[in-house]
Amino acid sequence: MFCGSSNGASDVYIEGAKKLGKELAKRNIALVYGGASVGIMGAVADSVLEEGGYVIGVIPSFLEKREISHKCLSELIIVDSMHERKAKMADLADGFIALPGGPGTLDEFFEIFTWAQLGLHHKPCGLLNSNHYYDPLIMLFNHMSDEQFLHERYRNMAIVDNEPNGLLDKFNIYEPPTVKTFITEK
Repeated sequence: MFCGSSNGASDVYIEGAKKLGKELAKRNIALVYGGASVGIMGAVADSVLEEGGYVIGVIPSFLEKREISHKCLSELIIVDSMHERKAKMADLADGFIALPGGPGTLDEFFEIFTWAQLGLHHKPCGLLNSNHYYDPLIMLFNHMSDEQFLHERYRNMAIVDNEPNGLLDKFNIYEPPTVKTFITEK
């Protein structure tokens, strides 16, 4: 789960995070996320925990020391850097969802999306489009595809839904595209 450590401008973002947390717990899906107790990150973790679900937080030591780490998780993994955090989360997760967030959320999502495009993993990557937050990004994906910087089969790897249950249902039927390899002969 990639998401903001802020609440956002509207309560709808926190509500969407809570709704997703409840749906994860209901489906017995463990949450792997950034380990913070604040913002959307804290809301989704609290929601999973309140429903009896399992939550793994992965947080760099410099953020843990600022006392924003969640103290009631099923498991908290402290790493040395942001790079190590992303690698650990990628290793632990079976799929990736970006909730509303800022540049850090987009950094995490784009890195994991790029890894999928390169065939480094075959896990679903999705956007929970609460309050149409990701509409501009979806338009950008379409523009990239129209301008032939993103092949359509890879553009469709970004699974989008406005509701948690719809997004998770799409994850269940996701089939990764075949990744083209380019071989040059001498």
